[in-house]
Amino acid sequence: MGTLEIVAGAVLILCSIIIILVVLAQDSKDDGLTSAIGGGYNESFYEGNKSRTKDAKLSRFTKIAATLIFIVTLALNVIANLSLE
Repeated sequence: MGTLEIVAGAVLILCSIIIILVVLAQDSKDDGLTSAIGGGYNESFYEGNKSRTKDAKLSRFTKIAATLIFIVTLALNVIANLSLE
């Protein structure tokens, strides 16, 4: 196993741990019975500033980490296949 594969594996483990922690830090999106009775439409101050909330930042960070995992996994697979040839 080469150095590049070890570094990529460490990045995958780190990104996986980050995704787990970020997802656990996010609030639940389930409105429960409030959504069923009220129709699920709640207009509030936070709807207008939704991109600046803590949940929006955590969601964006989750997407970035997931994309990084996808790219590193593909690169690691290509590197492993090239080393076998």
